[in-house]
Parts: sequence; C-alpha cells; structure tokens
Amino acid sequence: MALSHDPLWPRAGSWPAFDGAADAVLLGVPAWRTSLSPTGAHATPAAVRDALSRYSATLMGPPVVELDSVLRIADAGDVADPDTADGVEAVVARVRELAPAFVIALGGDNSVTYAAARGAGATGLITFDAHFDLRDGVSNGSPVRRLVEDAPLSERIDPRRIVQIGIADFANSAAYAARAAAWGIRVIALDELRRRGIDDVVAEAVEIAGGGGEARIHLDVDVDVADRSVAPGCPASLPGGLQAWELRALTRAVAADHRVVSADLVEVDAAADAADHRTVRLTALCVLELLAGLASRRRS
Repeated sequence: MALSHDPLWPRAGSWPAFDGAADAVLLGVPAWRTSLSPTGAHATPAAVRDALSRYSATLMGPPVVELDSVLRIADAGDVADPDTADGVEAVVARVRELAPAFVIALGGDNSVTYAAARGAGATGLITFDAHFDLRDGVSNGSPVRRLVEDAPLSERIDPRRIVQIGIADFANSAAYAARAAAWGIRVIALDELRRRGIDDVVAEAVEIAGGGGEARIHLDVDVDVADRSVAPGCPASLPGGLQAWELRALTRAVAADHRVVSADLVEVDAAADAADHRTVRLTALCVLELLAGLASRRRS
C-alpha cells in the first residue's frame, strides 16, 4: 500500500547520494555467503532503506529537532559482492573514502563488522550481541576474533579495548567465554546489563573502548541481541533478549559519544522477517537512533 503524502510530515530516508561532504553516510554491505546459518541478509540493506520511509526524522525533545536540519545525511549505495577477499577490501576502502563522515554500514551478516571497523580505523569496539563472535575461520561468527588476530597489524584492535554487551546464556560455549576472558575483553552479559541499567553500562563501555590515545570506536549492532518477539528476522535471536526500546536506547546512548565514529547494523534476514516486517523496521529505527545520538553531540 502506498504511503500517504503530507508536506507537513516529511519522511526519513531517501537521502541524497554522497557527494564528498556529509556528517553521516549510509553504506549498504550485503554480505551473506559465509554465514553459519542460511540467510537472505543480502536483501536487507534495500529493505531497511525502504522501511525508513515509514518514519519521520523528528525528535520530540524538547526541543523538537529535525535530524535533516542539523545533520547532512547521505547515502553511498552498496558495495558489490562484499563476501570475497577483494570485496572485503573494497568495503574497507569505501569506508575510508567516506571519512570523516559517521559511516552506518547496513548489513548483511555479522562478517560486515570486520571490514567496517577496519575501514573506520577503529581502535576500540563495542558490540551489542548475544554471541561472542570469536570463532576460528571466516564467517559471521568470527569478526571480533579477526579484528584481534587477522587484520593487518596496524589495523588490529587491542582486545582490552573491546566491550561486548548483551552476551546471552545458552547462546555461547565455555571455550569462547574463556577466550574472551584470556584476551581481556570486557563482557557485560544480558543479566548484568539489566541489573545495572543502560546509562551505567554505556558509561563504562565507552571509557574502555575509548581509552588510550586518539580513540576511534566502532559500534557493532547485531540485532539478534533483541528478543525473538521483536526480531524474528534474525536467525539467531532468542526469547528473552533485549526489548526494542532497550536496543534503541543503547544505540542512541553509545552513538552520542564523540569517540564513536562508525557503526554497523547486521544479522537481519529481510527474507525471513514476520509479515509486518518488524525486524527490518526495528533496524531502520536503529539507523535513526544512531543519527539521533550523533545529533545530540551538537547540543552537548
């Protein structure tokens, strides 16, 4: 059904093509071929762009803020065939080209994080994820390990500058928990997050990931950290995960920190979503929450 048109109610999305100057840029990275679970994640960047038109770009404040009036937002299109070795390097190069804009990489599966963080020159990493992503090999289950061990030496992230938020019971192994502990990764499991609250956890996360010299933090938003009722389009989402409001609040809070320079939104299979497209629509809202966090820096 066609959306209504109201000149007094402008819609989000449909941002102009990147022309060399922007505060924030969307970049589609439709990776899917190395996923451990069957997925149609390569269809998701287009679906998220379409879903953005369901929303306005207006924050209620107070004061009321139109994101488009305080931020220059652009769209850099998609990187073709990002699953190959050459494709990964093309993503790295494209993210570098888009700097100093805040790059929002629309996945695709979680393998996107490896290339996006490298391209952004990340020195720290924060993940919202039910899983460690510390597996061996090359897959959507290995990007965190690859950023520590496989990236070129000058692009590797010190694991002591990695914070993983939302790690869930019954979604991981003791071996990978031990690997995280041995490397000094700060793991904030789902229960700890809920016990302490979002503000307290975010304050700790940005200080750890942003510590040491000139900090550049990449935020990995794996939507399967959300409860399966709100993210049925994520192959690995579990009952009992984050509620939609929790994920949105976390996303905005982290993006508000000036040390955060890039983000990705991953692990959504648009082809497997519920009939009401709730997972894709939540992901689109997270795009807007990232922009809201970025805009809040102008007022702080």
